[in-house]
Amino acid sequence: MTHLTIQSNLSLNNFLFKSSETLELNGITALFGPSGSGKTTLLRILAGLEDRATGFVSYEKEIWQDTKNRTFLPPYARRIGYVFQDGRLFSHLTVEENLRYSCKRAHKNLEKKKIIDFIEAVESLELKNLLRRHPNSLSGGEQQRVAIGRALLQSPQLLLMDEPLSALDLKRKAEIIPYIENVASHFQIPILYVTHNIEEATRLANRMILLSSGRIVASGEIGEILERADLWPLTGRLEAGALLQATVGLTKEGMTHLLIGKEILKIPAVNIQPKTKTRLRVQAKEVAIATELPAHLSIRNILTARLLSIDIEGATFAELLLDVGGQHLRSRVTREAVHELQLKKGQKVYALIKSVSFEGCLFT
Repeated sequence: MTHLTIQSNLSLNNFLFKSSETLELNGITALFGPSGSGKTTLLRILAGLEDRATGFVSYEKEIWQDTKNRTFLPPYARRIGYVFQDGRLFSHLTVEENLRYSCKRAHKNLEKKKIIDFIEAVESLELKNLLRRHPNSLSGGEQQRVAIGRALLQSPQLLLMDEPLSALDLKRKAEIIPYIENVASHFQIPILYVTHNIEEATRLANRMILLSSGRIVASGEIGEILERADLWPLTGRLEAGALLQATVGLTKEGMTHLLIGKEILKIPAVNIQPKTKTRLRVQAKEVAIATELPAHLSIRNILTARLLSIDIEGATFAELLLDVGGQHLRSRVTREAVHELQLKKGQKVYALIKSVSFEGCLFT
């Protein structure tokens, strides 16, 4: 686990960013929050691009900024790779020349043993066939792969990604995401990943940092953050739910079976090898409840569950927390349903989920 300390203040017009946190980074950490919450500002402070910021910033044992002692490391000295929304490639250079530019900077500022190998980076992002082309001849997804490669070849100790997939459609996103995962795992570089897309966050991230109005309001394992009802105004009430860990089983009649303990969850067929560990987000609004085992239904998923808690929400709805195979699942139902079904804590129930709820989802 890598530790990042940011005790920083930055005033920009009518916006104030203020943080006094020590954060744990492991693999990919999603920076999530509404527009204007301070996600990009946080990245810029870490990258050394906001010299008006005051306070203290350190990464592991290395001090990047200490205003009291007049310490401020310039961006190149922090060993940070930055991937922007638009790639920002040099249009007059070929892909290889764009990548070599980063290599030159790394060779100039780093010891040889810390430098990421050019061929290894190219192979990990499958850029070999693009090396002679110019950025304007590439698709949006190809440009972002090159941008990731350029950031990687700076041989960073931390990668910052500011909504790198925001301009891509769902198909292109699905193509790029495995490359980002591979960079994090293969090169063992922590990634701070800004996104407004909850599907991206749950697919990519192990941890989440939640921001609001220039403050970090929560950080921790992503499943724990998304499950917290007190944070739903920020994570999205309609997006609220839970993350389930599963093992991929067989695919039959166009449906892939996911094993959750002794329970089976069926989803539209995905191209993932059996026995692969995966996770998926189940929205609370997609989970219905039955007190008896139903029959003659088109719904394919009927999971045995135990009711852990009932939280009444306003005049209309109730939030249920369920245990399914030792994991948590959320369900949003009406207060009327709670009353008529006589739901009680500890009760055995059945969670009903339509398979089509997962159509088009991004799976790990």
